Amino acid sequence: MAGRDSTSHDRTPGAFPPPSRRRVLRLAGGGLALAALSVGTVGCEEDAVEVEEPGSAGGDATKGGGEGSGDGGGEKGQAPKPLWSKSTSAETYGDNDELVAAGGVVIASGSPLAALDAATGEQKWSLPGGAVPGAPLLLGKDTLYLASSDYDGSVIGYAPASGKETWRSRLGKEYRQPQPIAVDEEQVYVVAEILEKDGSSRTNVIAALNSTTGRIAWKEQRDVGTEQNGIHAAVRGRHLVYTDFKKNLTVRDTASGGQVWTHKTTKTNYGFFTVHQDLVIVPQGNVLQAFNLADGKEKWSLEASDGALFREPAALEEILYVADSARTMWAVDPRTGKQLWKSEALADAGLQVPRQYVKAGDTLYGATDLDKQGGIIAIDARNGAVRWTFNDKTGDYHAWLVATDGKHVFALHGKKLHALPA
Repeated sequence: MAGRDSTSHDRTPGAFPPPSRRRVLRLAGGGLALAALSVGTVGCEEDAVEVEEPGSAGGDATKGGGEGSGDGGGEKGQAPKPLWSKSTSAETYGDNDELVAAGGVVIASGSPLAALDAATGEQKWSLPGGAVPGAPLLLGKDTLYLASSDYDGSVIGYAPASGKETWRSRLGKEYRQPQPIAVDEEQVYVVAEILEKDGSSRTNVIAALNSTTGRIAWKEQRDVGTEQNGIHAAVRGRHLVYTDFKKNLTVRDTASGGQVWTHKTTKTNYGFFTVHQDLVIVPQGNVLQAFNLADGKEKWSLEASDGALFREPAALEEILYVADSARTMWAVDPRTGKQLWKSEALADAGLQVPRQYVKAGDTLYGATDLDKQGGIIAIDARNGAVRWTFNDKTGDYHAWLVATDGKHVFALHGKKLHALPA
């Protein structure tokens, strides 16, 4: 049935440690309810953008635990000094789409939503309404797509370099709080609550909006019990793939909205996956599984050693990177599941497992959750050696976030944003 998000196959069980409170808020949050909750958790923090001199350090850098060329760093094993550090209006919940770099600027989710010059850290533009708590900063077609902070049912596109509005669309008055989840060359995909006559909502809709005209291309009601929050999504060709907090992995046809297939994920997954070419790769406890986007059939699987549990994966430049709960780092051929290398450098250095990755040159940059032994970890993408770690030592309880424009690595920790040379 085209509109359903039903589940079919139960896969390998396992158990991750529970997500942090901030992560639960991010996954469960969205709209006014989360906005109210976020005031209670971060309301005492500063909201204004504080301008500091370029080149000022955001904190001490700690030595890495392994060998490497130290590309982008100072002395061997030492993190580079920040090119600039700024206090921002960031209000983040630890998800990977709350810090983005495009059009010569870097943007952290917050209110006001401020775009800082990537090279200098100077503010280029800001939006007073800011970003809706729980909604992603979605980049595509040289456009930043945001849920409207006026809560008027609009989804708006902005030029990242200037902050000027370039596109706008609405699902209609019968829908509430539409949030963009993915974008391709032709369409913006959104999820929204379906309003009942009494103003309540028990179901939600997934829809495609034409990214040129803003018109609705298709919309499909999802099953009762599915959620519009906590969604992770990606598009590849004719396939829109997404997960939600109800542990469903679903693929839809981007042309019609019809459901192609769905699988049940384990409670260990929390919605994380990565896509490479025609495969979606999902951590399922101690097994990493790759499914064909076209039919949901398993293409390959990889088992962690000694009962360790796989964490968040990332397919970057034709290589799949993933760490497990034993702090072993893996590099895998995403087409076949063949191991390219495996490194114990994270464990040897006593470092935390990264939960987000970006890549610049031959260096992989990982961002960890809140931990004094974490921060931003620079890893040699060729062998897994730890080159250096960066930590501002503020003790802030927020998870670290990382983004790159290829020339800079941007590290966000709470309200502090640092630019490091890539």
